Amino acid sequence: MADNKLLQKLSQSLLEILNDEEYYDITIEVGNSPDVKIFRAHMVILNYRSSYFRRILSTDKKKKFDYFVHIKLLNISSEIFQSVLRYIYGGELLLEEYDDSDIIKILMAANELGLEELTLYIESFLIKNRINWLEQNFDLIYHISFENDSFFKFQKFCIDFILKDPIKILNSLNFSIIPEKLLVLLIQRNNLQMTEIQVWEYIVKWGLAQNPKLPSDPTSYSKNEFKVLKNTLQQFIPLIRFQNLTSREFFKKVLPYEEILPKELYISLLDHFTVNDIKRIESLTIKSKNIDSKIISFQHVELISKWIDRLGSKDKLTSSYKFVLLYRDTRDGSDGMFDRFRNFHEICDNKSRTLTIIKLKDSEEIIGGYNPIKWKSDDSHGITKDSFIFSLSNDNFILSRVRNDKRAIFNGLCYGPSFGDRDLYLCKTLGGELKLVCRQKSYEKQIRETDATFLEFEVFQIMLD
Repeated sequence: MADNKLLQKLSQSLLEILNDEEYYDITIEVGNSPDVKIFRAHMVILNYRSSYFRRILSTDKKKKFDYFVHIKLLNISSEIFQSVLRYIYGGELLLEEYDDSDIIKILMAANELGLEELTLYIESFLIKNRINWLEQNFDLIYHISFENDSFFKFQKFCIDFILKDPIKILNSLNFSIIPEKLLVLLIQRNNLQMTEIQVWEYIVKWGLAQNPKLPSDPTSYSKNEFKVLKNTLQQFIPLIRFQNLTSREFFKKVLPYEEILPKELYISLLDHFTVNDIKRIESLTIKSKNIDSKIISFQHVELISKWIDRLGSKDKLTSSYKFVLLYRDTRDGSDGMFDRFRNFHEICDNKSRTLTIIKLKDSEEIIGGYNPIKWKSDDSHGITKDSFIFSLSNDNFILSRVRNDKRAIFNGLCYGPSFGDRDLYLCKTLGGELKLVCRQKSYEKQIRETDATFLEFEVFQIMLD
């Protein structure tokens, strides 16, 4: 006889004990009037299966009840409790038979009754089998997850889900009810795809949401109002990498809130962004020399960094960027007529703040474009006011910023990284030629008068250093 058959017999016998109406010694009143139901059970089983009942029964034992014990459970419905009670006795629960909302209710009941192994099992089941439902009901899930520290797997799911697109998801949430622990865990992650100034702005926004009576303009704060905000944000201040801010960001966004910063930190930052600012700017040139490219040099990196910050070519750098190579066509490219750029989309789709650099055949000219939003492959046009395209030739350049922001980026499935309405398109012709197309429609200037064949293109993700 197989072991599982023995276990099935044991489970069946225990469920029969549950239905026994003669030897029970405890009654459980579940639900609120008028939906109240009385369940009969056995103290010895509840005591060993549930830490909640063990705690209740130990208290009742001190009261020296002679025989029957009566317990009330007001926060659980009778239907959900019946499912959980059958699990306590028989060790079986077929979650596939329940809809998603009822599974969540069973999870909450299991947690309240101290059924740790069932709680972990339900979390794992939902993450594995109902991931779409969890994402569609993310407001509910993250709220449940951080109400207490029992749902570790749900907490990890929430963090991982937000990390996919932190700005979009955080913007969709009600800041007034986002748990502090969730934000702390996010900020502590090294792979959080947010700039430090974005982190600071979201933390301030969260602090204001917790204190809706505070004005939005810090210049009108009283000392007491600064104290309220300081107490609210005290867990976050040590986690923010203020040194990663630019001088402009610090003086414009952080300095107005100087009263909430610890005095030593404020003095240190003020020194960092004033006395040492010249050294910091000079060091940007050295940092920018490190780039994994077969097309551009560190001088190009400096110029493009200025364009990203909307500076002139002769202005001093104010930001230090890392150019992280995502894709090199000669290394990562795919073959085929209609899926020539499949690998580009697989690697670069859903990546934002990317720079495309293109090497042409029989030419020293370099063509490129900056896309601050995510690449897609749904033949749509991406909307942004901050993209630009350019050409570099010796000491000359043409910089062309977008003017029709509704058609700034073209997300063609069968195209490489492309901008505007053929302002800069990468494609493969029916003859198999890799073609660069340059027109002037959605951008200010035409960056090249004739089409050309390209030999190589690289895509970098731009990140603050």
